[in-house]
Amino acid sequence: QVQLVESGGGLVQAGGSLKLSCVASGRISNIGAMGWYRQAPGKQRELVARITSGSTNYADFVKGRFTISRDNAENRVYLQMNSLKPEDTAVYYCNVRMRTLTLYWGQGTQVTVSS
Repeated sequence: QVQLVESGGGLVQAGGSLKLSCVASGRISNIGAMGWYRQAPGKQRELVARITSGSTNYADFVKGRFTISRDNAENRVYLQMNSLKPEDTAVYYCNVRMRTLTLYWGQGTQVTVSS
């Protein structure tokens, strides 16, 4: 089992920035990819960004604005979000994909961007 705890969400004005953090604990030695997803009201959960040991990938709607990073020593993954837009408002979820392809999710953190 892997436990994930997110932090860093909140309310920000359009154009502002937030940094999300997620710390993993438990059986973390088999973690492959770490990432962030989001889910807005009435919409499906969607990938925001993912990072592995060798690469990162981003959803088109955040390219150039969001940056994902990973600290393996601290078992943390971060999401720096700049130039936030009202349409970025959602619950953001930390996710890990184990090398066995098992997925784990955090409890989510609310990000609200006001216009």
